[in-house]
Amino acid sequence: MAETLVGSKTLLDIRDLKMYFPLTRGIVLQRVIGYVRAVDGISFTIEQGQTLGLVGESGSGKTTIGRTIVRLYKPTEGQIIFDNQDLAQMGGEHLREIRRRVQMVFQDPFASLNPRFTIGSLIAEPMHIYNIGSSSEIREKTSELLSVVGLRPEYINRYPHEFSGGQRQRIAVARALSINPEFIVLDEPVSALDVSVRAQVLNLLQRLQNQFNLTYLFVSHDLSVVRHVADRIAVMYLGRIVELADRDELYAAPKHPYTQALLSSIPIPDPQIEKRRHRIILSGDLPSSINIPSGCRFHTRCPMAQQICREVDPIFERKEGREHYAACHFSEEVRPV
Repeated sequence: MAETLVGSKTLLDIRDLKMYFPLTRGIVLQRVIGYVRAVDGISFTIEQGQTLGLVGESGSGKTTIGRTIVRLYKPTEGQIIFDNQDLAQMGGEHLREIRRRVQMVFQDPFASLNPRFTIGSLIAEPMHIYNIGSSSEIREKTSELLSVVGLRPEYINRYPHEFSGGQRQRIAVARALSINPEFIVLDEPVSALDVSVRAQVLNLLQRLQNQFNLTYLFVSHDLSVVRHVADRIAVMYLGRIVELADRDELYAAPKHPYTQALLSSIPIPDPQIEKRRHRIILSGDLPSSINIPSGCRFHTRCPMAQQICREVDPIFERKEGREHYAACHFSEEVRPV
């Protein structure tokens, strides 16, 4: 986890962001019959040099947020304010230039690296696109980046298939760093790796953050992983953030039953403590983003749900504690696990 910088500024400010995907019917004359509301009005900020962990089940919309921030998707509504510039409204050359400062590391290192290129070519490609240095300077920087991420410079002419999953993810990180970004979206960067390799990659990401003053959005479904890297954590459910708090405060005093359930699923390496814990099992599957439940969208699976939850959508508001926000009618009844 990066140390909080005195006088640090807000680098990224997401305001009421929405990302809807249209559903169409017909082959020739297609008509829109509905929308997948993948991201449905979220807001948060990230301070420069810090890490925001974004957690939730598959289908909650967290990966869509990351892809929308780097403008792989054009948002339906809302603002993406990066260093006082709205990425949501950018296009053409302005967007191309801002992408030098905003990069993304994808979940699957086996799919994100082109098998036909050497790793030296993959890392150097962004530098060639943005005309950063001569050919010799680019090759020298590529070798340096391999060393920075813990790989040997002599690997520069090898191909992706010659490396393990953890090494490929290091290569993907080196490629993201090649054009000196300030902000990186990390989309489940260790979920496809063996458990023994995850800690190594997480330690690398933290070291690079301190070395280059990077700002991260760390997307994950695993709260136990996020705990080691994030300064603040946002919990997503069905396209919305249901809780947002400082890392330690969220783990010590959750204010939303969904967060409580996620925390209860984290194993503790002490059989005596684990035996006494109450595991919260959520019944049912995540509802569809096409047909979102009325009222609180979590009420169909919530063990605390009452009539008001089925009828009234709770306000995302500040609760007890420092900058602790949640959207729940009965947040005062949620207890630590």
